[in-house]
Amino acid sequence: MNSTSPISRSRSDRYIGGVCGGLAEHFGVDPALVRVGFAVSTLFSGAGLLAYLILLAILPADGPLPA
Repeated sequence: MNSTSPISRSRSDRYIGGVCGGLAEHFGVDPALVRVGFAVSTLFSGAGLLAYLILLAILPADGPLPA
């Protein structure tokens, strides 16, 4: 777990907005697990999509765009 740095959206490990990649990097887990968690939560209650959109709006992006 990388608790000394703030959570941010990933610019290098992203499919849509980098939220899952940023969360996975911060907590030291595989990004696929975070993506599956959001997908399952979205399918069963819709809360995953709402949480993703909120995090997309409030989390800053990390560093410059990769070359």
